[in-house]
Amino acid sequence: MIIFLSLLGVLGVSASGPIMAATAAPALAIAFWRNLIGALIMGGPAAVSKRAEFRALGRSDLRSLLTAGTALALHFACFVTSLKLTSVAAATALVCLQVAWIALFNAVRGSRPPAVVVTGLTVAFAGVVVITGFDLQLSGQAILGDVLALAGGALAGIYQMAGATARRTMSTGTYTTLCYGGCAAILILLCLLFRQPLTGFSPEAWVGILAVTLVAQIMGHSVFNHLLAVMSPLVISMIILLEIPGAALLAAVFLDEQLPAGTYAGLLLILVGLAVVVRGQARFRPAGRPAARPLEAPPALGGD
Repeated sequence: MIIFLSLLGVLGVSASGPIMAATAAPALAIAFWRNLIGALIMGGPAAVSKRAEFRALGRSDLRSLLTAGTALALHFACFVTSLKLTSVAAATALVCLQVAWIALFNAVRGSRPPAVVVTGLTVAFAGVVVITGFDLQLSGQAILGDVLALAGGALAGIYQMAGATARRTMSTGTYTTLCYGGCAAILILLCLLFRQPLTGFSPEAWVGILAVTLVAQIMGHSVFNHLLAVMSPLVISMIILLEIPGAALLAAVFLDEQLPAGTYAGLLLILVGLAVVVRGQARFRPAGRPAARPLEAPPALGGD
């Protein structure tokens, strides 16, 4: 059963990029509806069972929620837009660099990373150079998509760090309801600012929006949250890295996405580098500090 659920979770997060790339709706609208529906799904049970927790929220909780919700909204805006400009495989791999961004942010804050983490970051960065080099040969649009995916990964890192602070005092249901709801509020403002419609899409586009919410958000991330009860965060983090080749394979099969051979080499470098970073961070975390729970506080994004 554990193996089956792990495969189901990988399939869910891997399908996110291909589904959103194939959905004929504006990027910000896809992000808005996905978060609004996710907030409603998570908010129903939370509103019944967590009313006292909602009332007990303080200013520091609200600051963490505001930071997390804003970063998540901008993450989705960047990532979903990148899927419209560059390949699904490249966008997914680059946005999955959130693990590396967190390590870099911690280094800036004075937490010196161990040598093995620096090695992993170097390998992953080499993969970025390889991918962007081949995309530069394709078009300026593809390069813009790569840049947006990189920015999306950095914003995902900020979201995770702010969410980890918020989750010290909030349950998963309370946090996800408020964070996704706040994210949707910011996204609707962005839709109005950039004049992107929220309705009027084809039936197929609405199916795509609903599918990415149910498949990636519920089947993907919720399954991994459940597995935290029986598997270590390190193992789950390693499993989620399978999203990178998984998204590339699904895009090749269902979207007929053809990539230069060198791009696959870049994907492999990023995958190997991130695996080294994840293992290095778990092995060399400071003494007395509990291991991070990247899929619980908050739910990990991956390529979404």
